[in-house]
Amino acid sequence: MPKYSIFIQYDSSDDIFVAEIPELPGCMAHGDTPEKAMQEILIAQNLWLDAAKENGIEIPAPALYVN
Repeated sequence: MPKYSIFIQYDSSDDIFVAEIPELPGCMAHGDTPEKAMQEILIAQNLWLDAAKENGIEIPAPALYVN
C-alpha cells in the first residue's frame, strides 16, 4: 500500500484531533486523541482507495519528500 502523508492537528472549537491525507482529496477523519485520529484516517484511506478503484478514479501517487 502506498504511504501517504498524514497530518493531524487539534481543533479546539470541537475539542478533537483532525487527520487528513492531502494527496487524497476529502480524505479526513477525527478522534478524541491523536492515536484515535490516526486509526480512523487509516480506515478512511482504505475506503477512499477502494471507492476510487471501484469508480475508475485515478489514484494519486504519494508525495515525495527529500531531506
